[in-house]
Amino acid sequence: MKIGCPKEIKNQEYRVGLIPATVKELTKLGHSVFIQESSGIGSGFLDSEYESAGAQILSNAEKVFSNSEMIIKVKEPQAEERKLLKSDQILFTYLHLAPDPVQSKELIDSKVTAIAYETVTDGRGGLPLLAPMSEVAGKLAPQVGSWTLQKANGGRGVLMGGVPGVLPANILVIGGGVVGTNSARVACGMGANVTILDRSIERMKEIDDCFGPQIKTAYSSIETINELSKQADMIIGAVLIPGAKAPKLIERSQLSRMKKGAVLVDVAIDQGGCFETSKPTTHDDPIYEVDGIVHYCVANMPGAVARTSTMALNNATMPFIMQIAEKGWAKACLDNPHLKNGLNVHKGKIAYEAVASSLGEKYYSPDELIHNE
Repeated sequence: MKIGCPKEIKNQEYRVGLIPATVKELTKLGHSVFIQESSGIGSGFLDSEYESAGAQILSNAEKVFSNSEMIIKVKEPQAEERKLLKSDQILFTYLHLAPDPVQSKELIDSKVTAIAYETVTDGRGGLPLLAPMSEVAGKLAPQVGSWTLQKANGGRGVLMGGVPGVLPANILVIGGGVVGTNSARVACGMGANVTILDRSIERMKEIDDCFGPQIKTAYSSIETINELSKQADMIIGAVLIPGAKAPKLIERSQLSRMKKGAVLVDVAIDQGGCFETSKPTTHDDPIYEVDGIVHYCVANMPGAVARTSTMALNNATMPFIMQIAEKGWAKACLDNPHLKNGLNVHKGKIAYEAVASSLGEKYYSPDELIHNE
């Protein structure tokens, strides 16, 4: 198979879809790999390393797209990239289609086969291609939140761990999954007073077994969020519904009851955000204020630590990339139902039910689409 990896062009996105080690695995099996010039620089990978691994370096994205049967990326294709997609191509990347009707329509119109990292599953009910970036974003959230809490950035001027005689910051984490658990771990390590909200009693038991009294848990309800948000110096939104829009857990009316200068870090912003007042921001302009509350809503948080993120992502994606390259997308999905769950769009049809529901579009069974090939 001919596999292409263009340079990421989203604002301050330094990750790259393929690393030299993955390229070497592919070329060893006889596949052709095309890497856009300088695409790995932001993650610390030189063109010469890709060439040594067997890749061919191409000068621009147009050449990568035109020469490739499968496109491997990190972020969703931007508007100018979507124009380069062809109906017989496979696109394998993060998509987050539910809150993005423009991208969805253009992918539908392109007739491309789009497989989303974020909806590929595993045998334990997890999301193995989302998990590494969720871990990174979760660990980053308290770091960026503590920076946002500084008075110079509009925050309350509260130190996460406090000092002797002064209480630490109160951190409320909504969601006890991968993002939430990693956020709580780091915030706790910084000395903060941490509470996790979740609706799974079993998950809260697991958190309690892992952290003991260091981290408190509470059942997530409208009333609990309303009460605990008034006490919080920072709230980290870490709720995920696979493939669907994130639920709005804090309404604008609640902001006036929070502490002035408190911080909202919305890690669910890729899925539309879990705070009513959330809107995507970038690393070069990450924060804004609404009703005295400072919001941090960077849509590609892991891009700030590009090398770690890129390597972690490739560790997770490589087995699936190999399966698609060796078998083609249809056979690979038939053989691996977890990969099949990643199929979001094929030949103008939406194959993921939560995405179709969020967009008000017709849903087509992936089994039906595969068997029609």
